Amino acid sequence: MKTLIHNDWQNVLGPEFEKEYYLKLHNFLKKEYATRDVHPDMYHIFEAFEWTPFDQVKVCILGQDPYHGPHQAHGCSFSVLPGVKLPPSLVNIYKELQSDLGVKPVNHGYLKKWADQGVLLLNSVLTVRDGQAYSHQGKGWEQLTDKAIAALSQRTQPVVFILWGRAAQNKISLIDTKRNIVLQSAHPSPLSAHRGFFGSRPFSKTNAALEAMGEKPIDWQLPADPGEID
Repeated sequence: MKTLIHNDWQNVLGPEFEKEYYLKLHNFLKKEYATRDVHPDMYHIFEAFEWTPFDQVKVCILGQDPYHGPHQAHGCSFSVLPGVKLPPSLVNIYKELQSDLGVKPVNHGYLKKWADQGVLLLNSVLTVRDGQAYSHQGKGWEQLTDKAIAALSQRTQPVVFILWGRAAQNKISLIDTKRNIVLQSAHPSPLSAHRGFFGSRPFSKTNAALEAMGEKPIDWQLPADPGEID
């Protein structure tokens, strides 16, 4: 069995890597990375899983596919590496975070501190061509990430799922809503944030749900200097 993820996610998803759909996806990606400009770097495709092991996930923020601009995507939904300009959706996330919990916005988008506390930053599609949003939809990634969502839903310890926008909300059929907490609103992108994302208070609701489960709440405040994050 191929070892692609170096923690307990490998046990959850490893059997998928042997299935026909994944082998087709793998061959497609080999050609794409050889002939196109694809994001993220191939060594960071599974970064969200690497950063937040299966048994440590407390919250799952579900995105659609990676940022498609140069140097933006690094394998975690909504996050960008230090030194990369804040994408508009993340600017709006920070605005809502400040409104909701008084958390001061920072001038970087490196969300590893959230991931280290159990926030899985998962996209449903894990790769994209440069400048072509959704260009790798329907190639097999959805089957893999659906498996991840369903596995989290069935885990003994419940998870808070944050579903922003229709694409994320379409995944609700994979989630046992009686056992897990699901928070839904409009997407934070500038096109839709004013249609229900602003004022939805997902961060305080997440922490209230975690405390009700006996879990430690998330400290959403990011350090001003991303270099302080291991």
